[in-house]
Amino acid sequence: MLTTRRPEWLQKKVSPSLHLDMDRLLLDLNLHTVCREANCPNITECYGSNRATFLILGTACTRLCSFCSVTKKEPLPPDPGEPERVAEAIVRLRLAHLVITSPTRDDLPDGGADSFVRTVAAIRRVSPQTGIELLIPDFLGDGESIAKVVNARPDIVGHNLETVPRLYHIRQGADYLRSLEVLRLLHELDPELKTKSGIMLGLGETPDEVVNLFRDLMAVGCRYLSIGQYLAPGRKQYPVQSYIRPELFTLYKEQALAIGFQHVESGPYVRSSFNAERYSDDR
Repeated sequence: MLTTRRPEWLQKKVSPSLHLDMDRLLLDLNLHTVCREANCPNITECYGSNRATFLILGTACTRLCSFCSVTKKEPLPPDPGEPERVAEAIVRLRLAHLVITSPTRDDLPDGGADSFVRTVAAIRRVSPQTGIELLIPDFLGDGESIAKVVNARPDIVGHNLETVPRLYHIRQGADYLRSLEVLRLLHELDPELKTKSGIMLGLGETPDEVVNLFRDLMAVGCRYLSIGQYLAPGRKQYPVQSYIRPELFTLYKEQALAIGFQHVESGPYVRSSFNAERYSDDR
């Protein structure tokens, strides 16, 4: 049954007055964050703590996922100065760990892999101690692009499955098996590299489908996982089908750890980059 009213455990408030310092920095450096573009409910908590997930390669996505609010329009060419500006932001914020992601850029020959590589290199030059996590698109499964990312030597690389195979109609242009192959290649190219994925609940999945997804991730070497509640960012996006109670998030975490995951963050407000530094505690 479709549930339209948010329960009491999903009442986090956004306070724009606490965003001002981060907003000024991003405006000064002409940078974007997925926090803002995806209308993340954790934005106040993260911006207020000088944390952000940087969105490189612009704000326009070439795919039409129905759950996402990132802009759907013709993207601009990569900005050659962006990697250095991201690195400057890291220095100003004194970040010990950060996450870098991008919209899907199927218009680029390598899907944007080179921009990830150059951004990692720019950060390493000015802040070599900072932990770097990349959250990458599928690059259309291109092995050379995936190898570029691995060879850049980030600390963690994530690629989100987002949901179970039966519901992939909401991920127009994506393919469940291709995403698993991306994670498999990451692990195969560097078995020591931490690989991570994330899923959203409340899209209409069943418990058995979720556990089967866990097993699929384990089979391709992925050992780090985030599980959160899907919240439609606007009325035009795919509607929430159900709100998952906190105790079920706890159960899923226990099941994932029992299967063999090394670190799992699971809760209504968990997102793939939220509290990302926790995944690197044993780095």
